[in-house]
Amino acid sequence: MKGKLIFITGATSGIGEGCARKFAAMGSNLILNGRNTAKLEALKQELTAQGVEVLILPFDVRDREAMRQAVDSLEGKWRNIDVLINNAGLVIGMDKEHEGSLDEWDIVIDTNIKALLAMTRMIVPGMVERGCGHIINIGSIAGDAAYAGGSVYCATKAAVKALSDGLRIDLVDTPLRVTNIKPGMVETNFSVIRFRGDKDKADAVYEGIKPLTGDDIADVVYYAASAPAHIQIAEVLVMPTYQATGTVCHRRKND
Repeated sequence: MKGKLIFITGATSGIGEGCARKFAAMGSNLILNGRNTAKLEALKQELTAQGVEVLILPFDVRDREAMRQAVDSLEGKWRNIDVLINNAGLVIGMDKEHEGSLDEWDIVIDTNIKALLAMTRMIVPGMVERGCGHIINIGSIAGDAAYAGGSVYCATKAAVKALSDGLRIDLVDTPLRVTNIKPGMVETNFSVIRFRGDKDKADAVYEGIKPLTGDDIADVVYYAASAPAHIQIAEVLVMPTYQATGTVCHRRKND
């Protein structure tokens, strides 16, 4: 992957930040997206010190026009994206489906589905034209089955699976590869957002079990991206030990 160009959305924390560090450590150049310009600048300084090139594109993935302007601004070698990692995603609340906030659901659906679709639509044609490329979508174990208080989020991640499978079918006559990474419990800022900033509730999610980290998922993403060209890793479900499904896990008192 040395010298390859990787575009990561939602790169300022969690899995996205882990992917940025992993690919930089392996010599890849990066285009990093996020909403927090200061965090992007700090990450750029950190990674360029390792000898790779980094371009930052600060925009909210829900803002399609800002996304379009950012993508259109890419020039020269920065247009030749080898790997697109659609990582930006979130969930807000644990409300029942008949009691939740329509406005919050709009944010979740616009981020998890529509932004992924828009980014794919803007980047993949260039990959097809060049005859090379890899799209890696960060899905979730939540996309396999609904659980209490999570129906809308689960629906968005089920959509990521369907969109990944559909894109793979659409690209079957090309060398492009499509991968859906489906993590189980990962301890990032994700749960803090889900509980609207309540850190105690977020921490309780991981009590009694050692969760995965953003770096753990970055290792899986890198493994898929660095596989030989004749190997397409279509889907990876990865969970911490002691987790069996999205709703079944064993919590130990000493963890």
